[in-house]
Amino acid sequence: MVMEWYLALGLLISLVIGQMLLGVPVAIAFMAANLLCAYILMGDLYAFYQVVDNSTSLITRFQLAPVPFFILMGALFFYSGIAQRVFTTLDLLLGRIPGRLCYLTLGGGAMFSTLTGSSMANTAMLGSMMVPEMQRRGYHWRMSLGPILGTGGLAMIIPPSTLGVLLATVAEIDVGRFLIAGILPGIVLAILYAAVISGQVWWNPDNAPQYDIEPASAAEKWRAVLVNLVPMGFVVFMVVGLILLGVATPTEAAAFGVLSILILMAAFGALSIQAIRESLLSTVKVAGMVFFIILNSSIFSQLLAYSGASSGLLRFAAAFDVNTVTVLLIMFAVLLFLGMFMDPVSMILITTPIFFPLARTMGIDPLWFGLFVLVCLEMSQTTPPFGLLLYVMLGVAPAGTTLRRVAIAAAPYLCCDALLLVLIFAFPALVTYLPGLL
Repeated sequence: MVMEWYLALGLLISLVIGQMLLGVPVAIAFMAANLLCAYILMGDLYAFYQVVDNSTSLITRFQLAPVPFFILMGALFFYSGIAQRVFTTLDLLLGRIPGRLCYLTLGGGAMFSTLTGSSMANTAMLGSMMVPEMQRRGYHWRMSLGPILGTGGLAMIIPPSTLGVLLATVAEIDVGRFLIAGILPGIVLAILYAAVISGQVWWNPDNAPQYDIEPASAAEKWRAVLVNLVPMGFVVFMVVGLILLGVATPTEAAAFGVLSILILMAAFGALSIQAIRESLLSTVKVAGMVFFIILNSSIFSQLLAYSGASSGLLRFAAAFDVNTVTVLLIMFAVLLFLGMFMDPVSMILITTPIFFPLARTMGIDPLWFGLFVLVCLEMSQTTPPFGLLLYVMLGVAPAGTTLRRVAIAAAPYLCCDALLLVLIFAFPALVTYLPGLL
């Protein structure tokens, strides 16, 4: 059936979004939309055979292999108890610094981001561990909820980022270079978050009241660092360092990362059948869900191309005499809007076939644009009223926590994200410098 490109585009997107609004699971929504649109566009039952033949083109790409490894790393880190050791050591080092539990959340969350690449895992773990303790110590709810929501989003940017691997694969960007591109922006964002915490404590010290703690000697601190923190550097080197040195591909580095976590578990006496079993089950569930969504979204992208929707939209956009900033602002608004009722994976798979060709047409560096999209995705997950991380926080926060409180607590960290976008626009080298060294 011949259909105008804008009608085909509207049909494809409205079918997916409409089903999601009705509560249909993401993967099923994509699959149903694909089958129906393939039949409408091709006009016979042969369309279903074509869907089956083409459905594995994306998920069989070697570039996606790091995804299950990164998920497994985070699961092993959590179920082995190593995460708790890291937080205990950081707590020991911070001493009586005002707002110490907020800085502990920021430091531990940034390190956990480096080992997992999962924003939901970050938010869930930190929320369940830190919010009850901060409330018990009399911290204001802004101080107990905000840093966790901000730090949870760091996992989207700091390598290894599971979403980064997915985005780079779908957008056909070099995965290794793209992961490395997130290091400097991730560090800048963590510094901005620390500045927010310092400002809130300075403005009202009662937001984070100090309390007596048992002092630790310098020898105890050094021992804790050498035993619990220095080995984490080994894991980071195995994942990020090997990619930077050009010794390993992202897939090989991810496999080495899993191996390094297993070695640490053995060294700490935490290597058990139970921990490995729980980690593997968690990995299979999460990775299976992600890959099933990717399978269906690959057909979605192909239908966009087959119907002429992708090329038609590019011609339409190119016909307007607008500057790059205007186009980026429109894309930013679209991503924030979609984030109100979609998860990041779905957003990547719907927007990438449209946004990246348009960005390339306008001469925007794909690495830079990819990081721009990741930061927008991070913001969309903490933007009220439907940001996914807001609801993850509600699920693990103590009883009585409201969505309004969670959203207010997240606001300063959303401002930091927006400032980061301004900084990478003004100084593109923040994104491109390290990949340029590879």
